[in-house]
Amino acid sequence: MDRRLFLKLLSASGSLVLAGCAGGGGESEAPVEPEGDSEPAGTDEVAEPTAVRVAALKGPTAMGMVKLMCDAMAGPVEGNEYSFEILAAPDELTPKVFKSEVDIACVPANLAAVLYSKTEGGVRACAINTLGVLYICEKGDTIHEVADLAGRTIYASGKGATPEYALQYVLDGVGLADSVPVEWKSEHAECVAALANDPAGVAMLPQPFVTVAQTQDEGIRVALDLNEEWATVAKSSGSDAALVTGATIVRAEFAFGHPEAFAGFMGQYAASVDWVNANTDEAAALIGGYDIIAEPVAKKALPHCNIVCITGDELRTMLDGYLNVLYDANPEAVGGSVPGEGFYTLP
Repeated sequence: MDRRLFLKLLSASGSLVLAGCAGGGGESEAPVEPEGDSEPAGTDEVAEPTAVRVAALKGPTAMGMVKLMCDAMAGPVEGNEYSFEILAAPDELTPKVFKSEVDIACVPANLAAVLYSKTEGGVRACAINTLGVLYICEKGDTIHEVADLAGRTIYASGKGATPEYALQYVLDGVGLADSVPVEWKSEHAECVAALANDPAGVAMLPQPFVTVAQTQDEGIRVALDLNEEWATVAKSSGSDAALVTGATIVRAEFAFGHPEAFAGFMGQYAASVDWVNANTDEAAALIGGYDIIAEPVAKKALPHCNIVCITGDELRTMLDGYLNVLYDANPEAVGGSVPGEGFYTLP
């Protein structure tokens, strides 16, 4: 994104965007121009900033980095000169990873594993950026635990992808695999329409689409959080697997070739996620300004999008457990095999 777009965003989003770009999320004073000679003292040359190309997908996987995106529009951030690209679908982002046109990317968690395999270790997992965003919704107040789904038709989209595997894992875990019919739709909107026409039906929807659906029909109620239900099933089987939506990957060549720049990004990214989670209104304004999600939807959905920045040993434990569940459901969902140690090896 160039500076002209940044100025347009500031104009469109007003004071909330300006507040969001203030360091730390609080009030900030206007910069004071130094008096006298503006040339730096001494003869040491200033190091050139390191270019860092970042890509993410519209939706929760991009929402956590908006504070960093905003800060970066004013110039290099602690020596890193960022460029950001927000794309609509994974098939737009994947070729950029293969062509080394991006250094860091926020992708669906299973795609991170697929890309590790397809690039022969050319990318590494550096963070979990989003936990589960799937919810079971109904029109009414009859579902309070997974057992209440018995005999109820679930309308869902994402057959052959992680939503199907996540739902199946939960249903299998409570012995309902053969008791809950699932009618697969091509789009989330079709699930909502089917729910409206079937008073006894339920729908599995992701955030922020849950919020979008509720603005259209106030009768839609979130009945179950699949994050919680997944964790219950995993715990009962002695597993540490967590429901994971998105992972952040880095090109190995970039991480090992520019370790200081990579470490700087990780710190700045974590700080951005903390700020987003602590400043819902300001973050929603930035999210809307960058056309990731409409601001009113982002404001309501943000607390339920489970945006995180999980790294280190916890990253490996959670992501490895999740990928093993997907592998058991369909090995091709993770690229044919669960990544080994190299997937998590970083400078």
